[in-house]
Amino acid sequence: MPIYLLDPEDPEAFPPPEKADRSGVLAVGGDLSPERLLSAYSRGIFPWPAEGTPLLWHSPDPRFVLEPEKLHVGRSLRKTIKAGTYEVRWDTAFADVIAACSEAPRPGQNGTWITDEMREAYTTLHRLGFAHSIEAWGGGELKGGLYGVSLGAAFFGESMFAHGPDASKVAFATAVERFREWGFHFVDCQVETEHLARFGAEHWPRRRFLTALARALREPTRRGPWT
Repeated sequence: MPIYLLDPEDPEAFPPPEKADRSGVLAVGGDLSPERLLSAYSRGIFPWPAEGTPLLWHSPDPRFVLEPEKLHVGRSLRKTIKAGTYEVRWDTAFADVIAACSEAPRPGQNGTWITDEMREAYTTLHRLGFAHSIEAWGGGELKGGLYGVSLGAAFFGESMFAHGPDASKVAFATAVERFREWGFHFVDCQVETEHLARFGAEHWPRRRFLTALARALREPTRRGPWT
């Protein structure tokens, strides 16, 4: 399959997601402007930089997705949540969350895909009201959390970190429960991890994901700070 080179002047110029190769890589180049990022997410595409290569854009098949009503929270984690070990806050420390995610060790990775450019780009999306952080606080300190992008009735999870036991899990479970209350259709987990599989995420064929995405984008976006 060919890898497409993006037009640097046209943030809308993405090839169809179905043109991605077997690894999910669809295109290279472009930039991380808000216009291009939002255009990408609305098409089921996301950036995933790799060291030593131009900016890569992905649309994997299958996609790992969690429907809020199918969230599974284990007994031990429910006890932690009920005990109030962590206070969950929204959009109070976005820059700290993405910085911590960029520094979190990842199995099988020597570095991070959350480059300085990625941090700056998503912080800009946060200021514009499209990117959000969900944070677990304990003893007045940030102990864990996650960040992602919200469009319509969809949340696109990007990364999470934990500096305390189950901190990121508490933040994630609390977020998904809230998404269910808000009527969100799904959380895009992008690719499979054991951590997310335990919460109930499952593989969707790309066609199913894109159909669900189009439906979710018909709903209004909860733009602005989440409290």
